[in-house]
Amino acid sequence: MTKRETYEMNTEELLKPIIAENNFELVDVEFVKEGSNWYLRAYIDKEGGITVDDCELVSRALSDLLDEKDFIDEAYILEVSSPGLGRPLKKDKDFVRSIGEEVEIKLFRAINKQKDYTGYLKAYDKDTVTIEDEDENEMVFERSNIALIRLALDF
Repeated sequence: MTKRETYEMNTEELLKPIIAENNFELVDVEFVKEGSNWYLRAYIDKEGGITVDDCELVSRALSDLLDEKDFIDEAYILEVSSPGLGRPLKKDKDFVRSIGEEVEIKLFRAINKQKDYTGYLKAYDKDTVTIEDEDENEMVFERSNIALIRLALDF
């Protein structure tokens, strides 16, 4: 397990009781480097949407625990936020929640000279994702070829 994965996993463990106590959902945790800075990001959600006050509550509680446990070697910036409308589907629970929803898929390697697809999420497993287009044609994509899959944004 990489250092990054260990940091993310340990942070998720610290977040679980905070999230449960406030009836929130932990969408994702990531530890990423952007420019010269490291960021530890926690994405939270709840029915009806997350507020700034919700983010502040979780941020303060998590910050205290991170200071106490002190398991991250690098200097980092802590951010707690809503995952946003165009959040990627990463975990099984994201896929379960999105069955029947319209999704956008961006591929690493083109299929039939096309890298972008949109359709309704029909099924998924550890190796594939199946969507159905407006004409009820099913398309199956290898997960290893999917650069990004997220809920389609309708404006």
